[in-house]
Amino acid sequence: MKNQSKKYKILLSGGGTGGSVTPLLAVYDELKKDQGEFEFLWLGTKFGPEREMVEKAGIKFKAISHGKWRRYFSLKNLVDIFKIKLGFWQAFFVLIRWRPDLVMSAGSFVSVPVVWAAWLLGVPVLIHQQDIRAGLANKLMAPLAKVVTVAFEKSLADYGKKAVWTGNPVRNKKLEIRSKNNNYFGLGENLPAVLIIGGGTGAMIINKLAAESLNELTKFCQVIHVTGKGKGIRNQELGIRNYIAYEFLDAEQMATALNEADLVVTRAGMGFLSELSYLGKSSIIIPMPDSPQEANAAFFKSQKAAIVIDQKDLTAPKLTQLIKDSLADEKMRGQLAINMGKAMKKGANQEMLKIINKIIK
Repeated sequence: MKNQSKKYKILLSGGGTGGSVTPLLAVYDELKKDQGEFEFLWLGTKFGPEREMVEKAGIKFKAISHGKWRRYFSLKNLVDIFKIKLGFWQAFFVLIRWRPDLVMSAGSFVSVPVVWAAWLLGVPVLIHQQDIRAGLANKLMAPLAKVVTVAFEKSLADYGKKAVWTGNPVRNKKLEIRSKNNNYFGLGENLPAVLIIGGGTGAMIINKLAAESLNELTKFCQVIHVTGKGKGIRNQELGIRNYIAYEFLDAEQMATALNEADLVVTRAGMGFLSELSYLGKSSIIIPMPDSPQEANAAFFKSQKAAIVIDQKDLTAPKLTQLIKDSLADEKMRGQLAINMGKAMKKGANQEMLKIINKIIK
């Protein structure tokens, strides 16, 4: 350590969805073990789910303007250019006032003007790539980064000499927390439990399929359904047996849900899949069509670590039968769980910490 008395400032940025947030929170958990050595600030979106996640973790949060560049003709691009410019100047003045030692992002368009401003001011940048296929935001930020850490060895080729294969950080201490109530969700012991989740902001198609499947699903399993903010479904109000729905679960609640679930139905966001790998959970993955999630899902399928189904081929009866067959085949689920646990490189949290210390100390 170069300066024992210095308090290092780290600015974190990401949002719009929870996917770009969770790996940074995992790194934050690792860094804050050194009490008093680091200060943190988060720049994110005004209406995304990240504010609640970040503030609950104890990080000061500021919202800035952001836009999204669409790689097709859209009049929204014209409006978003001005939003991006405004976000740049907001980030620029935050950086001047706060003077961070490092800026970190794991993707998302809100981070792009932050990283541009950091580069202009000479602040070192660390970018984390968690999806197998690089998104546009990371492609725009990576050239300005000092280091790009990647979750998968295959991604090293995308970033050249500045890339380091670390694996994907997970909030392992949070995942190990269990509710003091042995049955937080009020589940019975006579039926297996299925956790259905469509990502941090919810997936309407998965919610719809779940709603259409409930009458049959709840005959042979108990369902914990995380719908996403503002996307609750009315079945919860009808008091269906063996079914409980939440718009959002915090880290400790999610750890409890994962602990109680015999099977998980999910999108293919890498933050959540990394947690499933850490815990070794059997799962059914429904990747978001025409997105980097398809490459993520293909990797886990190639490792025989999950059941992957194309959304285009999915109906409520098919989903119901797939869940029923999976729960009935305990040996198959056990092998999926073993393979899921082996699918991803471990130790990312500690590797990220070493890289950060090397950059700023």
